[in-house]
Amino acid sequence: MAKLLLEDKVVLITGAAGGIGRATALLAASEGARLALTDVAADRLAAVAAEVRANGGAALEVPADLTSGESVDAMVTAVVEHYGRLDGAFNNAGVSGGQIGQGGRRAGEWEETAFDRALAVNLKGVWLCLRAELRQMGSQGGGAIVNTASLAGLAGFKTTAGYSAAKHGVVGLTKTAALDYAPTIRINAVCPGYTDTDLMKDAMRRGGDAIMARIPAARLAQPEDIAEMACWLLSDRSAYATGGTFVVDGGYLAG
Repeated sequence: MAKLLLEDKVVLITGAAGGIGRATALLAASEGARLALTDVAADRLAAVAAEVRANGGAALEVPADLTSGESVDAMVTAVVEHYGRLDGAFNNAGVSGGQIGQGGRRAGEWEETAFDRALAVNLKGVWLCLRAELRQMGSQGGGAIVNTASLAGLAGFKTTAGYSAAKHGVVGLTKTAALDYAPTIRINAVCPGYTDTDLMKDAMRRGGDAIMARIPAARLAQPEDIAEMACWLLSDRSAYATGGTFVVDGGYLAG
């Protein structure tokens, strides 16, 4: 019988309550991972964890404020106390401009507090998770980390100033950390294209027809499309991949 993609690996997923995080949790569990899950939406997170368990998987719910170093460190400690180790991490939590009231605003029109929030969650939160994960993985001799970036971390998109700035930062952080920790810890970024999640609702409401006209695949990505890439990058089958930005966009950037 073929070995499962993530068999017996302990994997932490942030932003696990919906969209890409939920899809990755379900796929990772089906591929043999034991999961630790966190999200600010406690009720939805509990539902995802229950779904994993109902399908025979293991899922630990871990509360955390990803903008607080103390809270993130405690999160990783809780995972290790429960499972004994941490083999993989998917730093996926994030917020869009639309979710913080800045949808459609040009760069000079963003509110300062909203810009700070975008950076705090989408960039600082990734770095805080990365820091805690690297400490643990370093102590145990290795691991794999995947950060969620975006097409907006590789190119400019109108009215996404705080989000795009943060996601460009995630790409740079990923590349630098990969160099710092090779060859024992692999660190990559997945860059989703327009994906059918709550995060995209504002953009699709304001410009859905124009967006669809730019996608050669003629559809939005489904969360499962991104989950497949994330799980592959967390697995040993991607053993030679580190420092990469893996685009899953239906051909959008190729046009």
